[in-house]
Amino acid sequence: MKKIILLLFSHGAVLGIGFALGVFFLPILTAESAPDAAVLEQEVQQADYSAQLTRDLRGSDALHWGEGTISVSPERIAHQGELAPGPDYMVYLTKDFVEHEDEFEPVKQDAVRIGAVKSFDGFLLDVPDGVDVEGYTTVVVWCETFGEFITAAKYR
Repeated sequence: MKKIILLLFSHGAVLGIGFALGVFFLPILTAESAPDAAVLEQEVQQADYSAQLTRDLRGSDALHWGEGTISVSPERIAHQGELAPGPDYMVYLTKDFVEHEDEFEPVKQDAVRIGAVKSFDGFLLDVPDGVDVEGYTTVVVWCETFGEFITAAKYR
């Protein structure tokens, strides 16, 4: 009986570790390549606004962070830098700066969703038709799957 309990525990632990590693590595393995650096640089030069993503936000931690420059124009949002890898990242615009999930969740219904992040070393997203970036102040990167705040930057 003791041997069966030990086997169940050890196999359960290995299964749990394997699942956790899969959740961590799958987004890295399936990530798209970042846009060409020259394309990102051109978008940055044409942007109306620019802001810095930093790791020192209240909602960021060792697994949920972003750094680099976020650039916003009426047509596109460009990121030059890095994001912690993870599943199902979405970019939102909010009217007020938020730096933690407890600040983002109450305003999420009023935020505008820009699109999905498919690469972790820079991205370029088209602003959807009808979205006026002048009506917002902050870019937020959010993990939909786990309801986790990743990073944010106030661009105006």
